[in-house]
Amino acid sequence: MFKKVLVANRGEIALRIICACKELGVETVAVYSVADSESLHTRFADEAICIGPASSSESYLNIPSIISAAEIADVDAVHPGYGYLAESGDFADVCETCGIKFIGPSAASIELMGDKAKARETMQNAGLPIIPGSGVVAVEPEKILALGETIGYPLIVKASAGGGGRGMRIVHHSNDLIESVSTAQSEAQSAFGNTDVYLERYLMNPRHIEFQILADEYNNIIHLGERECSIQRRHQKLIEESPSPLMEDSLRESIGRKICEAVSSIGYSNAGTVELLFDDQGNYFFIEMNTRIQVEHPVTETVTGIDIVKEQLRIASGQPLKYSQSDIVLKGHSIECRVNAESPSSFRPSPGELTAYHAPGGPGVRVDSMAHSGMIVSPFYDSMIAKVIAHGSDRREALDRLARALDMFVIEGIETTIPLHKRIIADPAFIKGDISTSFLDDFDFSDVD
Repeated sequence: MFKKVLVANRGEIALRIICACKELGVETVAVYSVADSESLHTRFADEAICIGPASSSESYLNIPSIISAAEIADVDAVHPGYGYLAESGDFADVCETCGIKFIGPSAASIELMGDKAKARETMQNAGLPIIPGSGVVAVEPEKILALGETIGYPLIVKASAGGGGRGMRIVHHSNDLIESVSTAQSEAQSAFGNTDVYLERYLMNPRHIEFQILADEYNNIIHLGERECSIQRRHQKLIEESPSPLMEDSLRESIGRKICEAVSSIGYSNAGTVELLFDDQGNYFFIEMNTRIQVEHPVTETVTGIDIVKEQLRIASGQPLKYSQSDIVLKGHSIECRVNAESPSSFRPSPGELTAYHAPGGPGVRVDSMAHSGMIVSPFYDSMIAKVIAHGSDRREALDRLARALDMFVIEGIETTIPLHKRIIADPAFIKGDISTSFLDDFDFSDVD
């Protein structure tokens, strides 16, 4: 096991990694921007090093500064968390070049799966079905229009290096295709430094379900079941749960086996998530693979009893998986809400000081957060300030515990999305599990305050 790990992130995921390291007896080094000098991850790490100004491009995305901190602190490894540099093949490659273990997959795997068009082709060749679509589109408008006619409408334009809903445009008519491609390319260039986009048939009202996998460096691979992530706004997940209300044991076993075989074919190692869309006929399609820990990993941890971050550390240190597929049993049901510092009706950002903060507890409730009374929610970073995870013997009990936890969650001084979550989980369709990625499209936000 490593002696010292640098956590190349901030917020709740930085704290989460520090917790796992403490339990394994691993020393930690936090890096922070000037804006995060009083953040809890700097307090609870064994060491803390400032890496730059508030701007992410000058701090948490600044590879030279992070590597310098890692070398000054003489760490064995770097854990990137999620976001920022977690899916940067360049960062993984620089770490390895400097003799620092990157806690994640290889740079080659990150780059392969990070190019969504290549990932589609790779996973199709490995036996997973994909939605009809194209490779990277050409620049000539007539060729783009011809692709659109071949794929059929509605279709979606997606950034090849995309993520988080950026660089995506839904197109219903050929008259809008060229402009949508141009807009998506511009957004992709701004967000990812890459203008490549591809086209894909747009599924109406699909369910978004993903499988968590763990793979060691000896090609032993298991899956930890699925997470339902269909409650979204503009392709950003709001609520996740495991298991999915849609999934039966036989289907989980069949899909999980195919996913493990596909992941094995690319020599993947460490944690990862294979994301799928299900149409209204029950057909499923590969859409992408995230080569990192996911925001929603706690719902899988609570139903499997497996600490995924600890497993990442063990795998990266060269240890074989301690589990086989037969050891993985899903117990009960878990649901997670992402609490954001936003207006619950307009989603307008709400930075500011937390004048009061009290996290809920009690049976079956877990809160992952970096928040505390007096903390300043910065406008510089992602608006998520907490994740509330409820676990129960079944979905009904998990929902009851989540409702109780949200009622008892005290956050004052800013607006949050807690009122919206209360409304969603009380909605009859949600309670029945009748959900899709378009669930919020016709949702009544008028009295969500």
